Amino acid sequence: MKRSLAFGVIVGTVIAVVGLLGGAALLIAGQSRVSQDAIQSSVTRTPELIDSAWKLPVAATFNADVTWQSNGSRCGPASVANTFRSIGEEETSEAEVLAGTGKCWTGFCIIGLTLDELAEVAQTNTRRKVSVLRNLSADAFREHMKRANDPGRRYIVNFTREKIFGAGAGHFSPVGGYLEAEDMVFVLDVNEDYKPWLIERKRLFSAMDTIDSDGDKKRGLLLIE
Repeated sequence: MKRSLAFGVIVGTVIAVVGLLGGAALLIAGQSRVSQDAIQSSVTRTPELIDSAWKLPVAATFNADVTWQSNGSRCGPASVANTFRSIGEEETSEAEVLAGTGKCWTGFCIIGLTLDELAEVAQTNTRRKVSVLRNLSADAFREHMKRANDPGRRYIVNFTREKIFGAGAGHFSPVGGYLEAEDMVFVLDVNEDYKPWLIERKRLFSAMDTIDSDGDKKRGLLLIE
């Protein structure tokens, strides 16, 4: 009886903790919600430009298809999974890229992942080189965006939505490429509410060149090559 009671207490405690963690993640996601009006008006989705962006060398490897993040906290793993799919890696789901990392085991990445943590997740399941690029100057960022059309390279950008949409928290999404003539970056947003969009390079840099309070370091780019 005592053993059964103890087991029941342990199971109940685990369920309660998981429930609390999940509830916390949902609360965070709710607090960072952006209105549909802001989503539509803050970035560029002109059909002609979007069509041109999907034809860029790197964007084309995604086949105009983005697998949406499973919940508001897992934009990082979803970004890696989509990026891996575009370069032919086997791990193309959130669960697969998280396997063996010990992260987000509750189903939620509580308070999200930092840029360094996502680099660890990406490196765990690939032999490709994974680099963290932060503290970039505006000129250095522009040079990287010009190389974002190189089929041998993939970038994931870590930025705060607040600088772009007026509300929201930190976020990850793959970079689909750079329309140099328009000086616009194609962001393959992994959140289904936003979907892929174009933005002026300077505005994206401003949203990236911010401090992630979770790690007290600047956000930046993840380069996989």
